[in-house]
Amino acid sequence: MASEAEKTFHQFAVFGESSSSGNEMTNKNFSKLCKDCGIMDGKAVTSTDVDIVFSKVKAKNARTITFLQFQEAMRELGQKRFKGKNADEALENVYKLMEGKDPATTGVTKATTVGAVDRLTDTSKYTGTHKERFDESGKGKGIAGREEVTDSSGYVSGYKGAGTYDKNK
Repeated sequence: MASEAEKTFHQFAVFGESSSSGNEMTNKNFSKLCKDCGIMDGKAVTSTDVDIVFSKVKAKNARTITFLQFQEAMRELGQKRFKGKNADEALENVYKLMEGKDPATTGVTKATTVGAVDRLTDTSKYTGTHKERFDESGKGKGIAGREEVTDSSGYVSGYKGAGTYDKNK
């Protein structure tokens, strides 16, 4: 059972932390684990309880906890969550809640595509000078679409028939 908990611990430890090795967990990820696995229920175990237990088990000047400290924290939270059971039964029940859980990304902010946003960002509906900033596919032209670049390749500025002198003869 502890191996499943250790696997879950490592998955949550690296979640959102690109530099994390997965051996230590921050308070943010510990709270996420408790919330996603259903250990934090809002009644018996609240977010405040989770923060207090995290602070209690971590070293004085540390910001993270190891797996051993994590097990100690789960033992304390288990006794709060499952009142009336002994410590080992409560810990087993907490591990059952954690079994096979991954960090959830539901409820994460996504880009909205409301009718007005679609209408305002559709480049095919642009008119006037704004239309010239995009090619037929809707991709922006960059600096060429924003500035009027003068062509100074001919003998006289503004000459449109550059390179056609020899073709006329």
